Formats: sequence, C-alpha cells, structure tokens
Amino acid sequence: MADPSSCAHCSIYERLDWTVSDHRVEILAVLSKLESNGKGFVQPQQLVAEFQAIPEAFGEVSKNIQEALVLSPYLALAIRPRPGVWEHIRINMKTLDVEELPVDEYLMMKEELVDGSAKGDFVLELDFEPFNASVPKPILSKSIGNGVEFLNRHISAKLFTEPESMQPELLEFLRIHTHDGKNLMLNDNIEDVESLQHVLMEVEEYLLTLSPETAYETFEQKLQDLGLERGWGSNAGRVLETIQLLLELLEAPDACNLEKFLSKIPLVFNVVIMSPHGYFAQDNVLGYPDTGGQVVYILDQVRALENEMLKRIKEQGLDITPRILIVTRLLPDAVGTTCGQRLEKVYGTQYSGIIRVPFRTEKGIVRRWISRFEVWPYLEAYTEDVATELLKEFQGKPDLIVGNYSDGNIVASLLAHKFDVTQCTIAHALEKTKYPDSDLYWKKLEDKYHFSCQFTADLIAMNRTNFIITSTFQEIAGNKESVGQYESHLAFTMPGLYRVVSGIDCFDPKFNIVSPGADMDIYFPYTEKERRLTSFHSEIEELLYNQVENKEHLCVLNDKNKPIIFTMARLDRVKNITGLVEWYGKNAKLRELVNLVVVAGDRRKESKDNEEKAEMKKMYELIDTYKLNGQFRWISSQMNRVRNGELYRYIADTKGAFVQPAVYEAFGLTVVEAMTCGLPTFATCKGGPAEIIVNGKSGYHIDPYNGDKAADILVDFFEKCKANPSHWDKISQGGLKRIEEKYTWQIYSERLLTLTGVYGFWKQVSDLDEKRRYIEMLYALRYKKSVDSVPLAEEE
Repeated sequence: MADPSSCAHCSIYERLDWTVSDHRVEILAVLSKLESNGKGFVQPQQLVAEFQAIPEAFGEVSKNIQEALVLSPYLALAIRPRPGVWEHIRINMKTLDVEELPVDEYLMMKEELVDGSAKGDFVLELDFEPFNASVPKPILSKSIGNGVEFLNRHISAKLFTEPESMQPELLEFLRIHTHDGKNLMLNDNIEDVESLQHVLMEVEEYLLTLSPETAYETFEQKLQDLGLERGWGSNAGRVLETIQLLLELLEAPDACNLEKFLSKIPLVFNVVIMSPHGYFAQDNVLGYPDTGGQVVYILDQVRALENEMLKRIKEQGLDITPRILIVTRLLPDAVGTTCGQRLEKVYGTQYSGIIRVPFRTEKGIVRRWISRFEVWPYLEAYTEDVATELLKEFQGKPDLIVGNYSDGNIVASLLAHKFDVTQCTIAHALEKTKYPDSDLYWKKLEDKYHFSCQFTADLIAMNRTNFIITSTFQEIAGNKESVGQYESHLAFTMPGLYRVVSGIDCFDPKFNIVSPGADMDIYFPYTEKERRLTSFHSEIEELLYNQVENKEHLCVLNDKNKPIIFTMARLDRVKNITGLVEWYGKNAKLRELVNLVVVAGDRRKESKDNEEKAEMKKMYELIDTYKLNGQFRWISSQMNRVRNGELYRYIADTKGAFVQPAVYEAFGLTVVEAMTCGLPTFATCKGGPAEIIVNGKSGYHIDPYNGDKAADILVDFFEKCKANPSHWDKISQGGLKRIEEKYTWQIYSERLLTLTGVYGFWKQVSDLDEKRRYIEMLYALRYKKSVDSVPLAEEE
C-alpha cells in the first residue's frame, strides 16, 4: 500500500492520521514540548523545525501549514494545500487523536486565545456559502481569475440543455435595453423566441444579397417593420455578423459565441466611477495623503474606456453620446487644486468628467480632508446626495457603476442596489492583508483604523457586486507561500464582533484578472528620442543635482556620473520607502556603485497623516545614522505626471533602475510605468509586481522582509552592468516586451465592457433575492452599528 503521508489523492486528514500513528513516540515528545510552552500561536516554520528530525513526519503537509495554535489539549492547524483551498485539523496532544475540524470551531479556538471568549457566548456568524450553492464554480486553482470564461461555458450549456427557460431570458435581456425612451435591438413586433428566430433567418437571407459596406440607413425601415431596431450594427456586414451569432446561440450555443454576441449588444452609455476618499484631481495632488496610484489608474481607465465606448457605439450604428462620471468628494479647503470645483472635464476626453459631491453633516458641508480610515460616518448621506446628482447629470440612471477601494465599493453597492444596475468592484488594496492579524486584534486598532467598518464594508461589496476586477492572480489567491487579499476573507474572526465562516470564495466566477497599463502618451521608452520632453531636462537636473537643500529636496548627490536607483511612492509604512533607504545605507558596495533618489512625502507642508509623519521622522534618523548626504537625495512628492514620465526616462539615461520595495503591493502601477519607459525594475515579491515581472528577464523580484538580500541583488545587477553594459539593455528590453504583451489600457477597456455584457445577462437569469436580503440585514444591523461608533472629524 502507498504511504498515505505522501499520497497525492489522500486527504490531509488521512495523511496526518497515518503519520501520527506510525511515529507516535517521536510525535508525542514534540507535542508535549509544544504544550509545555503554554497556549498560543505557533509559527509554521517553528512547527516544521520541531518535526524535521522525525523521518517523513507530515510529509508534504508540513510545507502547507499556514497557521498553528496550541490550546490544551489540542494542536490546531490551518492547512492550505493550494491557493484557495483550506483544511483545518485538530490533534489531541495527549491521545494523538486526529480529527477534521469545522472552520467555525477553528475560529472559536482563535477567539479563545485572543480574548478568552467563552465557547457558550453567542457570536454572530456570517456564512455566504448557502446563497452561492447554486453558483457554478471551477475547482482548479489555475482557473481562479478567469471567471467569465467559466461562466460563458455554464450559460451556454444552460442555453443548450434548458432552452425553454433560458431562451426567453435572452429575449427579455434584448427587450429591456432602451436609450432616452427609444427601443434598441427589438420592438413589439417580436412577440416570442419563435418569432425572433423566424425574423432573424429572413433578415439573414436578405442581408446576404447586400454588399457588407451597405449603410444601415439603406435597410433600416425594412428591419424595423420586421421587429428589429438600431443596435445590430452600422452596416450590412456588421448586422449580419451579429444576427448570425444570435442564430447560432439559439440553435447550438457555445461559450465563444455567447461572449462575442453579448459584447456586441448596446448596453453601456452612462458609467459611474466611484472614488470618494483622498484628493481626486488631475493636477497638483499626487503624493497628498491617500492620493496616489488609484487616481492615476482611474484617469487612465476613463480615457481608454471612453475610446472603447465610442468605438462600439459607432460599430453598433447608434448616434448616442456616452458619458463617464468619476464621482469623488468635494473639498472646499483644498487650496491649489481643483478639489473644490464641482465639475471638471477629464483631459484627453470628449464626454468624461469628474463630479465632486461634498460630505455633509447636520452642521453643513465638511470642509477638511478626512483619512480613508475615517470616512465611514459620512457615506450613507453621501450616497443619497450622489444619487441625486447622477439623476440630474444623466437625466436617468447609469448603466454601470464601478467602485474603487473600500469606501467607493460600499457606495457603489448602495447605488447599484438603488438603481438596479450592474456593479463592478475594484479593491486596489484590501487593508486586511496589509495589516497582519488586523482581524484578530481589531479592538487594539479600532480607534485609529476602524477596521470593524472597513472589513464589513468589504464583505458587503464583495458579495453584492456582479463582478470583480483584479490586476493580478495574487490579489485574489496569493501564491503557494502567501495568502491572497480576497482569499484572506474566506474565513476569519473579529473576536467580540463576528465570525466569518464563509465570506468570499476566490473560486467564485465573479473574479476576473484584467490588468491595467500605463498612459502611453506620458510613459514611453527612453529610446524614442523624437518624443522625449527635453524641455523638462533643466528642471529635472535642478531637482536631482542642485546643491541647495530646501523643503523640496534634502541632501545632495556629489557624484553625477553614478547611475541612480530611483523610487517614487506615498510615504507610508506599507510602501516601505524608509526600508529601501536603510538597505542602501547599510550596504557599502551599493553606495559605491549608485546614488539613491527617493520621491516621497511632502516636506513643503506639515502632514496631517500620522503614518506619514512617523515615516518622515524615521527618514531623518536614517539620513543621520548612515551619513547619507552626498549619495542620497530626498525629493518631496512631485505632482506633474508628464514631467514624472520624463523623470523615469532621465533616470534610464543614467543607466539606473527603479525600485519598488513595498511590504505588499496589490498591483504596482509605478512598476508598469517604469518598465514602459525602459527602466530596469526591481519590485517586491509580495503581491502584483511578482506577476508583472518575470524574474531575471523583465526585471527582478526582491523580498521586502530581506533587505540585505535585496541590496545584494541590486549590487549584482550593477556590477554586471559595469562589466557588460549590454546586460542593462537586455533587462530594459525585456521589460518593454512584457508590457507590450500584457499591460495596455486598450486590452483593459475591451475586457471591462465585455464583462459588463456577460455579467449583466447573468444578473438577469440569477435569483439573488435571498442573498440581497441577507446583505441588507448585515448592512443595517452590523455595519451601521460599527459606523455609529466612529467619531465625526472636528473642523479646524
């Protein structure tokens, strides 16, 4: 018989049970030692080390232990054999009995360790799994993030096996689409599926007699008399293609044709992009608290999305003007920015704008900036004000609402519920994974971060939304070693608040990986000399090399001939800019080879952000400790994106590199920007950059928790470049090739609109009423209670 401890098809429980029974004496000794240390959490590495002396102990299982805890007489294990899949095991340390442990009991053990919660105390348990039981899900980890492909196969299969119920749903989906009170696609002459098929076949036969370029107006009246309205295409060829796709779907549906057809339906004309927090504007805001990559992402997203909407509307043969509105907060006191301006057109667009709606209380409009962690008391009233503004601007309701970050996603959820429209969720960054154990120890963090509100808002939005876009696989399900952002919400506990036994399953088909790109008008290769913005070079040289120290730049670079290591980010703990400075300061060889330039924080004014203030203090200490002046330059945040694009290229001219050292980065837009400019890039292996960069080919992975090794990787690169300059060119070209293949806004916008069609249809054919009511109860009875505990900000 095969050894169950390493048997691939055996369960974790079976493998552990066999191992324990075969090595009782040795394992009992180890467990006794663990028990003697008292109750508490055990680092998985410590557990593996304790058992490594025992032959074959735990086999491959030990490598997959994510968490372990001792609560006499038990050792409990949370085991993750692969991304998205978890098992919980309990071992009696006295009898060596092994048993599978229900997730709620495992969470109860964690609660008892943290605050001594008695097992008999009533605790609210949240379980979304019963509402998702009928939702089809893949089982392979590699399918995570390809939800639309799986859903297309499922829907097309249902169309084939259940035509009597699904075909009328498809017909109704075509009927309900109107614009300004006018029917699109179909009129009342089409009474049922049978009459639709008959008309489609008649029209197909007719169109085959026409030139493909024949304008729609030529045969519009004939089609209208038969029951077809505008929206099928701009000419005979396009209309014929759409009609043939629908005929094939009704006759012999397949996943590919379903997606193609749904992507051709005119569905989206008015789009809302929600992003309430921070300073949202197009100029002079980057680097302000809570203001960074998300602003850049949304502005680039909107430009690409408008172009794709215009292209599709033209191809559909419609004369409709689309509109995209970015909804953010109005900040009356944001001097030097447009954040106090109600409406603002988005640069480079025809029909897209920013609309700003203020936070308000009973005392009136809130004027001051509020941290993203403290916005919760304002959002419900804000949602109602936003809804009123949207109805005025659109003269009707939107077709798609896209939420961004936790606050934008809860507002998007409320708006989508109110308007009954398709909702898309984009997290950007889920705070739960950025702050380790922030669920278990939420009470200690509550006054500062209010995670009871944020984590509940995230759960509501994840489960309410129709589809979720992520930039990377890691954002959903991590990798073999680390847990994904969304995956961390599968099961967790906030002792004394609630226990989540099933929050969000990363196998849910609502997850889709759609990676953004960089604005190619701003970020382009340093080798494109004719496009280079040389007018900025004197300003950039002043920024980098001016010997004067002031509030814009601190410390000087004595040797202008050295390559420059460059980084640019918000100055907060997670971005880990001070970590990079310390790595550099400690490594004499790296300091000999290159200069370090950091663009982070704003020393020109007093920060209101406590985390930024702490990081600034740390930066000053590092400068003094390591005597960095002469090799290091600290530049205050730079707001001019166009000049920043040329700054990347200027650094490339020095044969330098870009470093992104974050403790965790959901995606890494600056990584894409740097690579798009041809700048060799070294980025954190924790999160999205690990997928953007192919290590050693298009850049390098660095571990933010091993700064010495990260510095050595940089040293090795620059020594190789010094010996062979073509090595720098090789990595630069590798980065450019990677971007071209996968990270462009055109690919992104095409996918977003296609997903809207597929999930819009899935929304119609799914019965979500019970789940909706469950979410409403969670919102009203738990979320609002947490929000009531958050104090309103005091006006200065």
